[in-house]
Amino acid sequence: ARGCCSSSGFSVLVFVCRDDSLFVYDCINAEKTTLGNKGQDGKPTDKGSDDILAFAFSPSGDYFALTDDSKRLVLFHTKPSWECVSIRSVNRRGTSLIITAAEDKILVADKSGDVYSYSITEPQAEGKLELGHLSLLLDVALSPDDQYILTADRDEKIRVSLAKAPHYIVSYCLGHKEFVSKILVIPNYPDLLLSASGDSTLRLWEYKSGEEVYCCHLSSICGPETTKTDQKYPVSRITYCCQGGYVAILCDCIPTVYIFQLDATAQQLVYRQKISLTHKIWDIAFEETGDLWILEENSEAPLQLYRPCDGQWKPVIDDKGLQKMSKYLQDNWTVFEGFVGAESHYSCLYKASFDNMAAYLQRKEERLKQQKKKRQDLQHGSNGQTKKMKTEESSL
Repeated sequence: ARGCCSSSGFSVLVFVCRDDSLFVYDCINAEKTTLGNKGQDGKPTDKGSDDILAFAFSPSGDYFALTDDSKRLVLFHTKPSWECVSIRSVNRRGTSLIITAAEDKILVADKSGDVYSYSITEPQAEGKLELGHLSLLLDVALSPDDQYILTADRDEKIRVSLAKAPHYIVSYCLGHKEFVSKILVIPNYPDLLLSASGDSTLRLWEYKSGEEVYCCHLSSICGPETTKTDQKYPVSRITYCCQGGYVAILCDCIPTVYIFQLDATAQQLVYRQKISLTHKIWDIAFEETGDLWILEENSEAPLQLYRPCDGQWKPVIDDKGLQKMSKYLQDNWTVFEGFVGAESHYSCLYKASFDNMAAYLQRKEERLKQQKKKRQDLQHGSNGQTKKMKTEESSL
């Protein structure tokens, strides 16, 4: 595979194969399924759009799955050519999905906090509830041996569950101060977990024990990119390259890709490079070779390709796959226009904080002022009444 240029929020899947052939799938044309709960008239109570909410390849690349805002789970077989295998209904809108290493199940995390599994070997079978949180789930991951399911939620928690018995919780990775937006089990170091959060940190964990081994504060790296003193850096994308152990991240609404290198021996991330662009970045993805694809909010040059050279990633302009893909995106830019300038998906996930003590003291001060004013008014009134009585007595 050369690259998948689909991003959550769009309704079109575009894929360039190794032979430079193009596969395009528009969810608008997908089979409609029955949605959600029905009202008194028997019709669905909620109608979703056809926007893609989450997608993933299987480890071998033989399968690809996506879920959209119309609560559909679409499964594709990619070899020898792309083919839609099934379209199934899901209970709730998904936030993330992943395909097992055995390539027999799709795990879908949803907004209600549940994870359902869907069979690949039985592509029409209904989903099975595996586990649930009491909070909105934002990401789901698997260990490379399929033994552990890892889930991240809005309430700062990362839970590690046993895949064969998901009710059994192996550990919690606790330490983030805001919602956990992305998690990734390092493929060639399967005992390590990388997580990102709305608290502007990247953290490394030995997830089976729940121990945090490294924390990187992104504000120390991303700070010069913005003039806002209270800027937050929620990570919207993480992509990893086994060759060299490189990690590339994308922070929401910041037009820069940050590249780190994993030092597995020291269990830390070493900052290597930043790639700054002039337009908002929608998505990033590493190839196995280390090539980095960047999908940009730019109708003139929507797709960028960077290739490693002497430890630094440099732009490539003469790649045939890049040229073909860029041409398709330019010719069909109307598909993407509705998402140009879209607001952050993460700002609403921050929890509002209230200074209850300050509000209490302010109300107390107001009550004291009112009571003092009443006493003064009463005192003035009583003094006036006394003077009137004395005047009447003297006249008699």
